Amino acid sequence: MAGTTNPLQFLQQVRGEVAKIHWPKRREVVLTTIMVFILAALTATFFSLVDLAIRWGLGLVIGA
Repeated sequence: MAGTTNPLQFLQQVRGEVAKIHWPKRREVVLTTIMVFILAALTATFFSLVDLAIRWGLGLVIGA
């Protein structure tokens, strides 16, 4: 079989690839998490307002 490696070579390759990973600092993780929560809250607010506007508009059209 061409292209096969033994388990020892595989583990060495895995260690080499893991060493290339850029692990984020704690500050980066915290800031990114805060940004995700802020954007999720903004998105929820936006869609809630759109839902209220559509409901109000339909109420006018249907006359309920």
